[in-house]
Amino acid sequence: MNDLKFIEEWKSLHFPLDEIKRKLEMKKAKYIRESEVEKHVSAVTQQMKQLNSDLFDLIPILETMDEQQKEKLTRNLNLLRTALLNSLLHVTS
Repeated sequence: MNDLKFIEEWKSLHFPLDEIKRKLEMKKAKYIRESEVEKHVSAVTQQMKQLNSDLFDLIPILETMDEQQKEKLTRNLNLLRTALLNSLLHVTS
């Protein structure tokens, strides 16, 4: 059941099935080749660049919203920001 939940989560983020399969295999593997780790880090780096760009594009849109709308959206982003920062600190320390 955990595999199904994992797959559904990544599908909801619009990841291709071959990428989801690769992520699932990495998650289950006891040993991962260095080349696979490098490929995964490269993919994460690309996703982070895209996320940064997407967030930058949101700035002018957020500026046009009323305070209640902004608060709702920024509250959600702040929760995820904390989780992302914790993950980055864990991986890079």
